[in-house]
Amino acid sequence: MTAKKTGKFKSRSIIINNPEEIKIACVISEWHNEITESFYNAAFTKLVELGVLEKNIDKIYVPGSFELIFATKNLIDKDYDAIISMGCIIKGETKHFDFISSAVVNGVKDLNIISDIPIILCVSTDDNIQQSIDRSGGKYGNKGADSAEAALKMILINSK
Repeated sequence: MTAKKTGKFKSRSIIINNPEEIKIACVISEWHNEITESFYNAAFTKLVELGVLEKNIDKIYVPGSFELIFATKNLIDKDYDAIISMGCIIKGETKHFDFISSAVVNGVKDLNIISDIPIILCVSTDDNIQQSIDRSGGKYGNKGADSAEAALKMILINSK
């Protein structure tokens, strides 16, 4: 029997001591703003729901997903417990999608290797806008909320 993939993130309970002390940066691509704003809004709501103070959630905009890497790198040594990099890359007719997707994923991976804080990748890499909508509040939930939970779980791991 093959398990059916739902594409939904199943979370375990997150118990955080002193969530009001946690500070998170959300770096958001302005490209495909309707998707990335939905990611941010869901992440913000989830973080506040789990006890992070609104004033401790910073929002930093960059022009596109490629610029997430530079901005995130510059925030690593600031006073954050985690950084969530949010973007949306939709396949077009050229190889640009492949180059940008690979660069962003590898860039965030490389930053995680050198960083002392978790950097969460919340970048959709979809074939079309409908897939992005489905992952930003549509039938597959919202990857922004999933990323917020991932950030808090990684902060817990980092504090041990």
